[in-house]
Amino acid sequence: MNKDQVKGKIEEVKGKAKEAAGVILDDKELEVKGNIQKNVGKVRSGLGDLKEDLKDSI
Repeated sequence: MNKDQVKGKIEEVKGKAKEAAGVILDDKELEVKGNIQKNVGKVRSGLGDLKEDLKDSI
């Protein structure tokens, strides 16, 4: 596991928590920010996966 994978997963979890808090508190802005943060985390984690795959193939 590399740094991007770890940081991506952390951002994804934080985003999910924010999104859930937004739903519970009926705060659309918080819900949207959480959703964005979650998706950014997924992208970063995917980038880390790609780096690992490239490293493994060399």
